[in-house]
Amino acid sequence: MKFFVISDNSDTYMGMRLAGMEGTVVHQYDETVAALKTAMEDPDIAVVLVTQKLVSLCQDLVYQYKQQSKTTLIVEIPDRHGSSHLEENLARYIKDAIGVKI
Repeated sequence: MKFFVISDNSDTYMGMRLAGMEGTVVHQYDETVAALKTAMEDPDIAVVLVTQKLVSLCQDLVYQYKQQSKTTLIVEIPDRHGSSHLEENLARYIKDAIGVKI
């Protein structure tokens, strides 16, 4: 099982490459959707890391993949330009998945 990173900047991508992860750098909505679809369809990829900026471009699609995928985990990661709204997203995900508001 492999990790795959989808980043909007080359610094984050290079850092992940140094850790042995494959990935891609994208900037537009269409590129992000295509990269995410490709990663989610690859049976060898277990975890997809996506920067916050890219998640905000296609938040509904990412959320849909999180809800439907049984084998691949999508993790939103902050980059050097990101702020952390991870708590809100995680709370929403838990509420929708199991019906408990935290």
